[in-house]
Amino acid sequence: MDKQNNYSDEALELAQYIYENDPAATSVEEVTDLYPGFKAIKNHLEAHKLYSKGEVYEARKLSEASRTETGIEIHPGAKLGKNIFIDHGMGVVIGETAILGDRAKLYHGVTLGGTGNEKGKKRHPTIQHDVEIGANATLLGNITVGHHAKIGAGAVVLKDVPPYATAVGVPARIILHDKNWNRIGEYQI
Repeated sequence: MDKQNNYSDEALELAQYIYENDPAATSVEEVTDLYPGFKAIKNHLEAHKLYSKGEVYEARKLSEASRTETGIEIHPGAKLGKNIFIDHGMGVVIGETAILGDRAKLYHGVTLGGTGNEKGKKRHPTIQHDVEIGANATLLGNITVGHHAKIGAGAVVLKDVPPYATAVGVPARIILHDKNWNRIGEYQI
């Protein structure tokens, strides 16, 4: 696996994490060579470095090339934690001021979109650690999804979601759980 020498330690850690957490993955090499989510995150690491140094045009160029290759659009200004797993990935959009915590899992078609048009303001969601977001879910605005929360497929989330809660529906309603995922009620938004 000499190819692995071409990857940063952070990218190799991500590939290993995906391999260990995706039952469909047969090898780390399969992840590095064939998983669009891995490629998009790997490219984002480089684009974000450029963006952080003020090389915005070059960062955007790299992110656009990555979008063309993977079908996943991650703005280079987005801040991503460790071991983000974008499963399948086609159509995922992560906006400029989005923040994703460690071990967040996103399925295809997820949008972390902005509201408003003020430059320099936080306009996109903050996703805390260990959150899972189902296929085609749309999260809009400067909202926070608490750690260990789950967002159901197709949900439209416009308000904060507490930790250990599940948001489902259009617009999303919040179902509260304890740390063992026992249902304890609904949260009115």
